[in-house]
Amino acid sequence: MASSGLLAGLYEWFHQVFIAQFDVWVILGLVAQGMFMMRFVVQWIASERAGKSIVPVAFWFFSVFGGVLLLVYALIRQDPVFIAGQALGLTIYFRNLYLIFREKKEALPPKD
Repeated sequence: MASSGLLAGLYEWFHQVFIAQFDVWVILGLVAQGMFMMRFVVQWIASERAGKSIVPVAFWFFSVFGGVLLLVYALIRQDPVFIAGQALGLTIYFRNLYLIFREKKEALPPKD
């Protein structure tokens, strides 16, 4: 039966990907991906509440924390594509936080 060979191959692939190579770095990668995903959840909830598209500050903090953890994961896995993508993303996330906090600081009344 060809289907039993296909199922055996699929089982072997799942075992290799999700069991055999499971270690502390995979746990870090999963936590990092979860943090990175939370930024979209936060953005979605804020937008639903406002009835329009909103990007809250928490979005950028989840981006930074998730991005840093994903960069560490990519460095450990030695994945140049993932490393380059996360490094560039972190630059953008930090820049957005800087702009947000600069704007808030400028909006404060002057001190005597």
